[in-house]
Amino acid sequence: MSIVIIGGNERMECQYKQICKKYNCKAKVFTRMAGNLKTQIGRPDLIILFTSTVAHKMVHCALKEAERYDVRVERSHSSSANALDGILRECCN
Repeated sequence: MSIVIIGGNERMECQYKQICKKYNCKAKVFTRMAGNLKTQIGRPDLIILFTSTVAHKMVHCALKEAERYDVRVERSHSSSANALDGILRECCN
């Protein structure tokens, strides 16, 4: 399963990827707005938005791509490791 994480803390990027690996998921993490975010998102199985630590422009871009490719979107106000673990436990099992 491929996952795109939008938002979160830069320092937690490696930890997010490790948690995803635990659930046999491949993850891309975008903590900052990249100029070509739209093309880098691709066609994942799931997009996770950490809403407290993300720019509105990034959310808008991610939601547009999700709608375009009919991708499931999960939102979490918290960008903690436990929040990500909970989302993946629900979605991957």
